Amino acid sequence: MFVMGQRKKRCSFGLQQMKKSLLKSTFVFSLMTSISRITGFVRELIFAYVFGATAGLDAFFVAYRIPNFLRRLTAEGAFSQAFVPVLSEYHQKRGLEDTKIFLNHMAGLMISVLSVFTLIAILITPWIVYVFAPGFINDASKLDLATSMLRITFPYILFISLTAYVSGILNTYGKFGIPAFSPNLLNLALIGAAIFMAPYFTEPVKALAWGIFIGGLAQLLFQLPALYKIGLMPRPSILWQDAGVRRVLGLMIPAIFGVSVAQVSILIDISFASFLRSGSIAWLNYSDRLTSFPLGIFGVAIATVVLPYLSRKYASQSHKEFSEALDFALRFVLIIAMPATIGIAILAGPILATLFLHGKFTEFDVEMTRRSLLGFAVGVPAFMLVKVLASGFYSRQNIKTPVKIAITSMLINIVLAAILVFPLKHAGLALATSLTSTLNAFLLFWTIRKSNHYNPGSGWKIFWLRIIFANVVLATSLWLTVSDLSLWFSWDWFARAWHLAVLCVGATIIYFFCLWISGMKWREFVLQDK
Repeated sequence: MFVMGQRKKRCSFGLQQMKKSLLKSTFVFSLMTSISRITGFVRELIFAYVFGATAGLDAFFVAYRIPNFLRRLTAEGAFSQAFVPVLSEYHQKRGLEDTKIFLNHMAGLMISVLSVFTLIAILITPWIVYVFAPGFINDASKLDLATSMLRITFPYILFISLTAYVSGILNTYGKFGIPAFSPNLLNLALIGAAIFMAPYFTEPVKALAWGIFIGGLAQLLFQLPALYKIGLMPRPSILWQDAGVRRVLGLMIPAIFGVSVAQVSILIDISFASFLRSGSIAWLNYSDRLTSFPLGIFGVAIATVVLPYLSRKYASQSHKEFSEALDFALRFVLIIAMPATIGIAILAGPILATLFLHGKFTEFDVEMTRRSLLGFAVGVPAFMLVKVLASGFYSRQNIKTPVKIAITSMLINIVLAAILVFPLKHAGLALATSLTSTLNAFLLFWTIRKSNHYNPGSGWKIFWLRIIFANVVLATSLWLTVSDLSLWFSWDWFARAWHLAVLCVGATIIYFFCLWISGMKWREFVLQDK
């Protein structure tokens, strides 16, 4: 009995330490990401003020979205999901010298392949625009502008892929702050381009393309000193036969499909929207940026932090701790995602009016962006859950299952987009993306649960009751207190900002107060050992 009691105490202590560690790392990552999201909002504010929602900005978003799509699909998507588990295994089971050799070969391969890919892409840029924005074929000025800007922005995929490589190493070794902060440099580069460079261009929006180029390079250079400090600065060399490199490539190729659903959905939206009225792509972009705020700060943060941890636990065959960490991550995400959905949906108009109703961004633009924002808001919990659930598969180097789910979801997204775009225009595209991501999250959860790699911990029923109670009260209070949008239009910026701040602070207090009175204590959530 005494021995069993000691084992139980050690297990409880280990679980508490795990949750403390994950929570601390998530807090650091979220804090740094919050800063980048704030500078990202400032960037969008300046875009709206200087450029509005115009045909030129539509062309820029196409020129930015294409390399950004490849970044999320490969660099921060498939590559990270394949690279981090393999590197974690090297870190866990092999010596430093073997790890350095693996990193050298990986760096050499990436630099050589991406350089050739970037050069080819620049040469065939017009055909790339035809594929991703076919509606531009009927507008020669949009087509020419998007093509010229894409040639400038495409090297971004080289810079940001190498940045993802460096970030993967730093995250694996517990250095989350610098990788999370580096996106600020892209935002600052774009802000500087819009304010200081744009007046000197015949087509002012072209300055933003150079901002992408400069920002991508800056992010890479910013992280290199941290890599040097931990003694893992690579010396690139190419060896295709390297066992670690081959494993990364073997995992990465199918993983592209596994992480592609959200990104392909965005490109499908752009493709359909290119046939709609001018401004549709810009409206989708602004609303996507707002829904990316909670996703980036919390969803991506917890997924990024938990992936190396899950990979180590799987490598050491610690199945119970693997399941407990995933359970913790899912609860954490739901506590944030549910009120985020309600807040964005009810406050969509006031948020957009406060942030963007300046300069060339009109009341009509606010209303159009609000419609697509409502469509995206539906999918906020799914966007965040997919990030965490996918980590549960990739940490075990299981790529085939998410691929099958991704292909199914992607095909359904195309069908939904084609159906909903007719009655709802650009808002229908946003709603199709949300519905597809919800299906993706459900299938990932059902599959990992069925395989017994994840077993929900105790207390989920009472957890759901508390969450539902708090969110019902939150929704009711916001619905009763928010003013009509026409009144927000009549106020000046200070009045809008003041009212929005009061609503957001009040909503936050109400939500967490409801969680508290329902019995959810912060200490219990973080350290529970039931």
